[in-house]
Amino acid sequence: MIEGLDKVLDGSGQPGLHELRDLLGELLDGPSVDGSFIRHQNLQRRSMRVFRLRFSINGSIRTWIAKRLAPEIAQRNELVAKRWLPAVGLNDLGPPLAGSMADRSGAWVWHVYHDLGPNELHPQDASVDAVRTAIEQIARMHTRFARHALLGEVRLHGGDLGVHFIESNVRDAIYALEACQESPPRQELRDRLLRRLYTIQSELPQREQVLKKWGGPETLLHGDLWTTNVFVMQSANGLRARLIDWDHAAVGPFSYDLSTFLLRFPRERRLSILKLYTEEVARAGWHLPTQAELNALFETAEYARIANSVIWPAIALVMDHAEWGFKMFAEIDRWFESFEPVLPM
Repeated sequence: MIEGLDKVLDGSGQPGLHELRDLLGELLDGPSVDGSFIRHQNLQRRSMRVFRLRFSINGSIRTWIAKRLAPEIAQRNELVAKRWLPAVGLNDLGPPLAGSMADRSGAWVWHVYHDLGPNELHPQDASVDAVRTAIEQIARMHTRFARHALLGEVRLHGGDLGVHFIESNVRDAIYALEACQESPPRQELRDRLLRRLYTIQSELPQREQVLKKWGGPETLLHGDLWTTNVFVMQSANGLRARLIDWDHAAVGPFSYDLSTFLLRFPRERRLSILKLYTEEVARAGWHLPTQAELNALFETAEYARIANSVIWPAIALVMDHAEWGFKMFAEIDRWFESFEPVLPM
């Protein structure tokens, strides 16, 4: 019996706790073990939806990661772990999902994952071997899933991060910004963001041509490839990598993922990381374009992400007069101002 199992996340206000506790009991083989719940740790302070849960079981410490997800996002992560990555022989690259359970209302799903420990890839001090392990697996995912039969399913249950993504995000950001009526100097900031978006919109035909020419085949994308979502661990057979948080998994060009990943590292390391990726994709017959052409692809990916980030504070200002929307505008303006090519030229 696990003492305190009925107190997991007690007082947190989280939905579906009865279902989560039942799932944990099953995973820990509750009736047949001697143990207790020790404590929880909130891993995302703003969202309050990801927790590390610590138990003492038969004299040893076991930890799990519990994550609360919207049903469609939960389904996407399960498809990644159970169907999409296994389809290309990368079963161990995805999230270490142990089990899932929906709450009674059907509004939320709890996922419980094996805890990967303190093995996040830290861009400032990651070893060459750790980076190589991660980038080789990322490259294998991209090349093995290129033009794959399951891409239609990925697009249906995930999304599209190709040309349509930048077109629709720039357009929707302009719609929302144009509806914002602010007083000076806020109006000046709003107008400056609009001018930046109008410029990107005017460049879309050229950016589309670059994507068609140099973007390569469509493939499965992680969609949020920050190093915080990359874990590299020691195993009996050497280093191995896992990617977590596939909430934004989608179809698109390799450059979308690669740009995100490279930008997490100091500029002086990016070319060596690109070299590792280039060598790995070459095994599948891929030949990457020049650095200038890659920078053009990366810029399109980053502008698409920035445009997407404009939409939500603009809607908040228009609909709710939310003060945080203007603060976010100022931050986004700084992103535009400080943006520079991903690869040093």
